Amino acid sequence: MPKAFIAGCAGLALDADERAFLRDADPWGLILFKRNVADRGQLRALTAAFRECVGRGDAPVLIDQEGGRVQRMGPPEWGAFPAAGRVGAGFAPDLADASARLIGRLIAHDLSEVGITVDCAPVLDVAEAGTHAVIGARAWGHDPVRVAALGRAFAEGLLAGGVAPVIKHIPGHGRARADSHRELPVVEASRAELARDFAPFEALADLPMAMTAHVVYRAIDPDRPATASRIVVEQVMRGEIGFGGLIMSDDLSMNALTGGFEARARAVFEAGLDLALHCNGDLAEGRAVASAAPALAGKSLARAAAALATIRAPEPFDLERARADLAAINDRLGSLA
Repeated sequence: MPKAFIAGCAGLALDADERAFLRDADPWGLILFKRNVADRGQLRALTAAFRECVGRGDAPVLIDQEGGRVQRMGPPEWGAFPAAGRVGAGFAPDLADASARLIGRLIAHDLSEVGITVDCAPVLDVAEAGTHAVIGARAWGHDPVRVAALGRAFAEGLLAGGVAPVIKHIPGHGRARADSHRELPVVEASRAELARDFAPFEALADLPMAMTAHVVYRAIDPDRPATASRIVVEQVMRGEIGFGGLIMSDDLSMNALTGGFEARARAVFEAGLDLALHCNGDLAEGRAVASAAPALAGKSLARAAAALATIRAPEPFDLERARADLAAINDRLGSLA
């Protein structure tokens, strides 16, 4: 069985040390960033090389392709997709939902043709007046009901295109006033107030995968971020929200977390998460994470298998028409700038 972590890599191709690490450590998946992306041919070779190393043709390859400023694959090789918040604010509900679904479908086309099978999207964080810019327009909007509807539409587009979605950042990053890439956010809201943040995740609890927030919710666990909190995982993610799918951490190399990388990974598994995510491609850190990661087994293995089972052959669609519709969406949103 593969080990319960997702690895990153440093560049456009795997070097000899990375290949050896991947063969030995056997991570469940690989996550890619802009540093790993040049063109279609290069990405096809990279994803195939990863799967050859781990010996699993269905081994997932992940990326963050949301639209807006979080788009690892972009022009001129690929299309430009608008930020979620601009779609949510720029159209009436029915048209916004249709646009979100179309964007998800086109993103899935781009990913699946280069061997990427998982998109770390949609963001289901609910925006409010003080939401930090690290989320900002990545959120679909301020209304939990509309965030859920737009997130659902985007996810349906991905699934129709043969790509599995990852909802994030469970149980909600919208109230955070700090960037968890740089420091640990602490949310002081009451449990009752937090129900608003949890609502979109509860509405989409049937989806296959979720990614945690590196955020402390004082009303639930004042001592640990959600990523490392058994209280938050059991009482909120699995309990109140009712999410039964595969839960991965956010990136263990973010500065919201402290301690060595083996300790960070151990904390994730002690909290009850299924997978540890390590993104930056630093091999020393990756080896430490791998040393703490167990083999996928039991409920986590079943959740991983169920997630992979949602990745199916893309449904037929009119690519040229979809691209023309995307151009019209971009033109309309540009006129609203």
